Amino acid sequence: MDVFVYGTLTEHTTAKAVLDEYEYRCSAELVGLHRIDGRYPTLGPGGTTAGRILETPDIESLDEYEGVDRGLYYRQSIPRADASDTVACYIGDPDAVNAPTDWPGDGSFQRRVERFCSQNDVVVRTT
Repeated sequence: MDVFVYGTLTEHTTAKAVLDEYEYRCSAELVGLHRIDGRYPTLGPGGTTAGRILETPDIESLDEYEGVDRGLYYRQSIPRADASDTVACYIGDPDAVNAPTDWPGDGSFQRRVERFCSQNDVVVRTT
């Protein structure tokens, strides 16, 4: 699976400690979301974020590292700007990671992220 990474996983030392198998594919830009530094890096509505595309079959280890089961991060599928497929992207719940941002709308954090991404044409563009 391809994953857009923008924080600690952009570094080989972190990826190597978390994943048994991975490869950095290329540099990329997430269009429509910007990086926010809280207790852990996360994303907020609007702007752009520089990062990398990481390919790994070990998505369960990434979910564990990102705290998906603990409600820290949610794995969102983001369309590629130049292809018909998607990449995964981990987005931290602002309350859980102590980040100064709000996601518009009502409902769960996951639902607000999904709605914003689809209504605002959020995409990943390779650079």
